[in-house]
Amino acid sequence: MLIKKMLFAGVLAVAGLGSLCAQQSRLKEEPLGFEEYDPVSTLIVEENPVTKAKYPFIDVHNHQYRMPTQDLGQLKLQMDSLNMGIMVNLSGRGWFQEWAEGTQHLKGALENVSKNGGKRIAIFTNLQFKDFGEEDWSKRAVAQLEEDVKMGAKGLKIYKSLGFSGIRDEKGKRVAVSDPRLQPVWQKCGDLGIPVLIHTADVPSFWDPMDRYNERWLELKTHPNRRRGDVDPIPFDSLIAEQHAIFRNNPKTTFINAHMGWYANNLRKLDSLMTVFPNTYVEIGAVIAELGRQPRTAKKFFDKHQDRVLFGKDSWVPSEYSTYFRVLETEDEYFPYHKKYHAFWRMYGLGLSDEVLKKLYYKNALKIIPGLDKTAFPD
Repeated sequence: MLIKKMLFAGVLAVAGLGSLCAQQSRLKEEPLGFEEYDPVSTLIVEENPVTKAKYPFIDVHNHQYRMPTQDLGQLKLQMDSLNMGIMVNLSGRGWFQEWAEGTQHLKGALENVSKNGGKRIAIFTNLQFKDFGEEDWSKRAVAQLEEDVKMGAKGLKIYKSLGFSGIRDEKGKRVAVSDPRLQPVWQKCGDLGIPVLIHTADVPSFWDPMDRYNERWLELKTHPNRRRGDVDPIPFDSLIAEQHAIFRNNPKTTFINAHMGWYANNLRKLDSLMTVFPNTYVEIGAVIAELGRQPRTAKKFFDKHQDRVLFGKDSWVPSEYSTYFRVLETEDEYFPYHKKYHAFWRMYGLGLSDEVLKKLYYKNALKIIPGLDKTAFPD
């Protein structure tokens, strides 16, 4: 009997070993990569998801590319669901290269807004760099800017393409953000009293080596077109220095620095820049993930610069606004961002005061963007 028991135990041991080996083999065949790893948190804390902003807000950074023909009634219903009072469409001239096509697109957008948008939508115009460097380009650009504002444009949006290698002058040379041939444009914006919302460069990590130390590794892997350095060899610091030069040289022009100037991950640096350039504002589009991982530091920054921070989102995905509202309005802990590849870390709420929220959501925008309807917003 003892021998049989020993033999049976041996069979079980061998079977168990075989099972373990099989499991190990499967693990070797199917390793769990970083892309697949998406654990569900076991943390039990108070949760206050927010799908609608506490106060009506102005989104100063939005893109609607079909506005001449778009159903604005449907768009306004989506805005209402978020408590968005006014949307600023920054793509007034679209992506057209020809001046005439861009003008036609802007006219169509303004006409549709006038007939069907009421006072809920504002439009910024854009520069068109075709023939940049020709003798009359600066004069034409200034004249067109004046005409666009007369038609109803509320400001000027500068795309991030300015400064990168894609925009070149008549000699094939890269056009710097601080190119002196653009100076008349910045000056004219100051004369007209309209803000310039400018996007320069990209996330600094896009220039760093794509290795295990780069916290944007997953984003660069899933979106390889965002990799910089190889395609656009000009460094991040050089592009930002060019941008800061136009802030410095145009103190009478109001600039809205898109995406918090890509310094949302270094608020001490951004704080110093806000002091050096009193003519600048910042908007929070696409950087809420940076703010949500440093709630105490971010709250102090918002409290200090509460008169110069604007609400912006960038891409038009209504379901993603809830992350912004939750970070800004609640004190919730450890909740996910809506894009893992963009931020694999968790968010924390800043719990901003009502006074700061009102300035962020609408008061600051009403102050610097001319002609917006103030009646839809509380005092």
